[in-house]
Amino acid sequence: MRKAIATLILASSALAACGQGGGSGAGGGSRDQIRAVGSSTVYPFTTAVAEQFARKNASFKAPIVESTGTGAGMKLFCGGIGAAYPDIENASRRIKASEVADCAKNGVKDIVEIQVGIDGIAFAESKSGAKMQLTPALIYKAIAAEPYGKPQTAKTWKDVDPSLPATAIQVYGPPPTSGTRDALAELILDKGCNADPATKALKATDEDKHKAICTKIREDGAYVESGENDNLIVQKLSANPDAIGVFGYSFLEENADKVVGVPLSGVTPTYATISDFSYPGARPLYIYVKSAHLRAIPGLKEFVAEYAAAWNPEGYLARRGLIAAPEDVRAKNLDIATKLTPLDTASVK
Repeated sequence: MRKAIATLILASSALAACGQGGGSGAGGGSRDQIRAVGSSTVYPFTTAVAEQFARKNASFKAPIVESTGTGAGMKLFCGGIGAAYPDIENASRRIKASEVADCAKNGVKDIVEIQVGIDGIAFAESKSGAKMQLTPALIYKAIAAEPYGKPQTAKTWKDVDPSLPATAIQVYGPPPTSGTRDALAELILDKGCNADPATKALKATDEDKHKAICTKIREDGAYVESGENDNLIVQKLSANPDAIGVFGYSFLEENADKVVGVPLSGVTPTYATISDFSYPGARPLYIYVKSAHLRAIPGLKEFVAEYAAAWNPEGYLARRGLIAAPEDVRAKNLDIATKLTPLDTASVK
């Protein structure tokens, strides 16, 4: 089934029937198979939904699900309307105003935003590691390019804080195209940076400088970009007990025999601490659906309905590691998924 999901095929006349192509005709051609791109964190959940969808709906072809990273996926999704462009974007962060503008420029004007659950940016280490205890401020000081606007001089964790071990700082994490990287910047680095009152005050006078100081990550080898394959980070942690890894919580849960979560501000990443947002790295997960493709792509509406039926605490996505959103959030997004209500883009920052 997974091979079927990953296989690209030549398709028939679904999008041609809707009479829409890309802005310059680039979206011409046809396709009768759902295509989803985007977040490596959301990928296993959308893949699970695709598997169930294919089992239950023999009349539709198995969806294509690709792990491209949230940022790269958004570029593909916003590229236009037509067979050449994806129907669904998996995202481990909310769409940005700049991406909404890019979509609109290319004719993608009606987008359905659906929050499918919650995840946590987990910091993890080998089970034989040093049992680190970190905070957003300590992480910021360790991996920022210019912590609080000063040159980065820390070589070991002990240089960051005397209570930490004298081991070299080695953090395996996501690249700039990843939604996990965006969430790392927003949920962890920015908070750690703003722990310094003077740097926090800088945001009011020079927002661009504040962002550079707070979110730019060092490039001297202490932080290692590890692509969109979170399983690769798990492997690296297993081989290096002194290293720290950054990835979605579901990968921590799936590899509990190899790695353990690093507590942040005394809170360990667990299903409970992420679902109630007491864990500092908790974040919502989304899928975005192209309204113009809903009638053109066979099974797209049914696929969205299958997703909505699977995200409850007792649903099969929970067994894959997805943390269910609070009941009121699930109810709101079930209504969106049922009515396929377009996103109010004025709410996007």
